[in-house]
Amino acid sequence: MSNFRIWKLVSLLCVLSLMLGCESKEERIQQTITHTLQEASTAINTLGTALDKKQVRNANLLTEYGKVLSQQKPQLSEIAQIISQDATSSGTLYQSLLTRYQSLKSPASSMNSDDIINQAVLLKEAASISLFNDALTDPINVLADMSDGKLARVGAISQQAEQTANGQTGVGNQLVGNANYGEWQTNSNGTSFWMWYGMYRMLGDIVGDVEYGRWSKHRKYSYYSDYGRHRYTSYKSYKRQTELAKRTQQSYQRQGKQFTSPYAKKKSGASGLSRSSNTPSAVTRSSYSRTSSYGSVRNSSSRTSRGVSRGK
Repeated sequence: MSNFRIWKLVSLLCVLSLMLGCESKEERIQQTITHTLQEASTAINTLGTALDKKQVRNANLLTEYGKVLSQQKPQLSEIAQIISQDATSSGTLYQSLLTRYQSLKSPASSMNSDDIINQAVLLKEAASISLFNDALTDPINVLADMSDGKLARVGAISQQAEQTANGQTGVGNQLVGNANYGEWQTNSNGTSFWMWYGMYRMLGDIVGDVEYGRWSKHRKYSYYSDYGRHRYTSYKSYKRQTELAKRTQQSYQRQGKQFTSPYAKKKSGASGLSRSSNTPSAVTRSSYSRTSSYGSVRNSSSRTSRGVSRGK
């Protein structure tokens, strides 16, 4: 065999090896995505079953609080019933997990493989019973504060203690800023206000108008803002929150004012949360800036194919 033919054969083998290597890497990425989505699906289904069987402690407490407040203050019975729905698998908080899961099965083109894997892991964590139990403390404490002290707060210090630590508190403030219940909308003047979603709009009559800049500086403790935001916020909503903070900071700088990020400092107010809430997520905090903490899946430019099967 001539040297030329040997060289061609070696070159062909090298090209084939490179092609097989690339295919193998893509396969590993797809396997990781499929596996993490299956784990998230299993966790969500397990949580839904636990809610349906009334096996989540704070869900049962939320239901009871809704009944007590409705009896104590009939004028608040409608909003009490709406908030109490989070104790069930048809509630907003649980349904948001399902919506996020479906979105990850057909991810946006802006999401790379690392984003999808990280989001699936966060979703799995959010669906854990212990963390979801803690997340329910926000709606529970909204009802508790509406009861004028008849119902005790859960997973948080008392209203009086919080006023001492963080200043005057307002009823319903625990759900302000929570992307599951509303969003920040910016008017023509560039000022952003909190807008409640659909059935939660009646909370606006209780909470009043909330302007983003002032809220950012003076917000009170909530489980969502201080512990659960990474796990209980969708990819798109988290990006919108980040972009709003940047725009507001730039606007303040042009006016010669100082902007304080609402998440720059964890507010005091938590009490008796589970160990899970105090344990950092498996996803690093830099995951939203397109880096990954998952083994060999490090190529932030890679894209995944659509329609990963659920594996329920």
